[in-house]
Amino acid sequence: MRTFDFAPLYRSAIGFDRLAQLFDDAARAESQPAYPPYNIELIGEDKYQITMAVAGFDRSEIDIETERDTLKITGRKAREEGTRNFLHRGIASRNFEHSFRLADHVRVVGAKLDNGLLNIELQREIPEALKPRKIAIDGVAGNMQVLEQKAA
Repeated sequence: MRTFDFAPLYRSAIGFDRLAQLFDDAARAESQPAYPPYNIELIGEDKYQITMAVAGFDRSEIDIETERDTLKITGRKAREEGTRNFLHRGIASRNFEHSFRLADHVRVVGAKLDNGLLNIELQREIPEALKPRKIAIDGVAGNMQVLEQKAA
């Protein structure tokens, strides 16, 4: 496995430290565990859904939190009383923690737990100030000056 040193990028670029941090995080994410399995689905133009298989977990054992641009899902299984004698154990019920990096302006809309599947709905909401807008050439401002000159 190759590792890259982004230290020169930190030294020579101003304001791009977040981009270099994303590269570092992506390189480390390869070692992130695959449990529990999940899907990321594009529902609409700006709507996404993460579906995570959390069989055996109760609502009270799962925490979902967002902090800045990170969505963190944690499952802590309650201690079972007594011992159980399994002949075959195929359903994993171990603790987990999974983090997702959210893009700019993506927020969590809601979450549902249904039939062992945790569905987390996400939506991208771009602020009006950042949306593209058309600029008129010789538009209203030019006409306003002509009207003011005629009135004087």
